[in-house]
Amino acid sequence: MAAELHVELVAADRQVWSGEATLVVARTTSGDIGVMPGHQPLLGVLESGPVTIRTSEGGTVVAAVHGGFLSFADDKLSLLAEIAELSDEIDVQRAERALERAKSEADASAERRADVRLRAVSAH
Repeated sequence: MAAELHVELVAADRQVWSGEATLVVARTTSGDIGVMPGHQPLLGVLESGPVTIRTSEGGTVVAAVHGGFLSFADDKLSLLAEIAELSDEIDVQRAERALERAKSEADASAERRADVRLRAVSAH
């Protein structure tokens, strides 16, 4: 069994993060899943939520992911998201304003996106 896996986190418009990791935790339609080196091959549908990547160097990368797919085989994990942003790219005040606006407008989709952004920041 390999000691690390190669991770590619890609959004529709850009590559968000790429590197070696020891663990990735993501939310799928089947529930939260943790992928470590040597995991069985899988294909899943991503739900909106934070994705946590434990890097091989001992750091942690957290991203807010909104929809997409994940694929794992041969110690290579691809996360193909509709929208993804690293927690350190998120403007907290802007996300808080977006959450309040979405609540006042009863926009469940916008509320979910803003909530995921804030959870990604707080998880990191």
